[in-house]
Amino acid sequence: MTQSVVVQVGQCGNQIGCCFWDLALREHAAVNQKGIYDEAISSFFRNVDTRVVGDGGSISKGKICSLKARAVLIDMEEGVVNEILQGPLRDVFDTKQLITDISGSGNNWAVGHRVFGSLYQDQILEKLRKSAEHCDCLQCFFIIHSMGGGTGSGLGTFLLKMLEDEFPEVYRFVTSIYPSGEDDVITSPYNSILAMKELNEHADCVLPIDNQSLFDIISKIDLMVNSGKLGTTVKPKSLVTSSSGALKTRHKKPFDAMNNIVANLLLNLTSSARFEGSLNMDLNEISMNLVPFPQLHYLVSSLTPLYTLTDVNIPPRRLDQMFSDAFSKDHQLLRADPKHSLYLACALMVRGNVQISDVRRNIERLKPSLQFVSWNQEGWKTSLCSIPPVGHSHSLLALANNTCVKPTFMELKERFMRLYKKKAHLHHYLQVEGMEESCFTEAVSSLSALIQEYNQLDATKNMPVQDLPRLSIAIILSSENISPGSLQFL
Repeated sequence: MTQSVVVQVGQCGNQIGCCFWDLALREHAAVNQKGIYDEAISSFFRNVDTRVVGDGGSISKGKICSLKARAVLIDMEEGVVNEILQGPLRDVFDTKQLITDISGSGNNWAVGHRVFGSLYQDQILEKLRKSAEHCDCLQCFFIIHSMGGGTGSGLGTFLLKMLEDEFPEVYRFVTSIYPSGEDDVITSPYNSILAMKELNEHADCVLPIDNQSLFDIISKIDLMVNSGKLGTTVKPKSLVTSSSGALKTRHKKPFDAMNNIVANLLLNLTSSARFEGSLNMDLNEISMNLVPFPQLHYLVSSLTPLYTLTDVNIPPRRLDQMFSDAFSKDHQLLRADPKHSLYLACALMVRGNVQISDVRRNIERLKPSLQFVSWNQEGWKTSLCSIPPVGHSHSLLALANNTCVKPTFMELKERFMRLYKKKAHLHHYLQVEGMEESCFTEAVSSLSALIQEYNQLDATKNMPVQDLPRLSIAIILSSENISPGSLQFL
């Protein structure tokens, strides 16, 4: 059994991580009712003997073992981490897994990346090594962070390069929360652009998630609940929705529900690594099958049925409708419409009592409405995990390598240029040692090159194979002695 380590960076990363651990514990408790430490639990938790050996060699009585999350929690403001340590999840972590400061990064990528990166590099590396040493077969690091702030964007991308250097054979999956256009952090376009360059260069897979898309989903669910369309009965204690007590909050806030959606995404993404299934998908298979070109490693995600993320009692939707919803723009966790863009590859991660024949039937039904690149018309990857989300019969996570991510990157570039042309707030970054204006020009050039790659792919839509231009990404692959034709898609 392989293991993975979750690295939570910044306020957003730790709040999402808190939801994930809360949901994962309750999911395992529902499946493993005897409370036996097994391979499923070991994928993200380790078993720690908490008995104390006395001077005379006697062993103290009491709790024999305790589950500890395979996680490293990092934040340059200690508030959220302290809340976690005072809440119901306090026993899941110990101080050896935490790195905090009190000053914060001031919503400045340069402070998070260059100041705190250098200051805490040795401590972070030590905790990452300790986490790796506790794994029998470390397969993946999951990094959870936001792009708009200082610590999440700056320190979050700093440790990406560190992981690449120290653990080059271990996959780096990044869940990145992108700011909306109405973000209250004025410098978020700077932070996001600078972070994007690091993601381009050092991540294996990135799951970009848009704050605005999450907010829109929650708003639609609330509207349907209030209108009575989803029914009027609300479950008092849902096992699917993260408990409000995971963090000590007096009032449930909108971002709690938004964070819960991302936590559910991670639960479904890791379900094959945690539970048995007739067709499990290893995490390395996602990168192998969905990323044909190293630069184009941004995967658009969608969850369905979305009502499983709320506390509302309604009958389950038809199975075929679940597959249809996964490709509609209303279920995407990024403001995108994949059906009107070009697919490079697609993965369907199904949980519950679903047969492979059901999946194949729906793929054949949906294929005519989806446009795949000419050289990968059968670019589908399927996973079947027999354990559904608690209290529900089935669920579906769709991951698509699709050119529909391009508008998000273009909008981000436009917001950056509006600030940069005025040199607004630039001095806050340039006063940090090691930061020069060239850092910004290099970052925006990196993003422009990525957008151009997607433009070239979009230009191939409806072209016969013999007329396809030689893409720059193909040239890069050729220089590395890798042929697109040698890539295997199942």
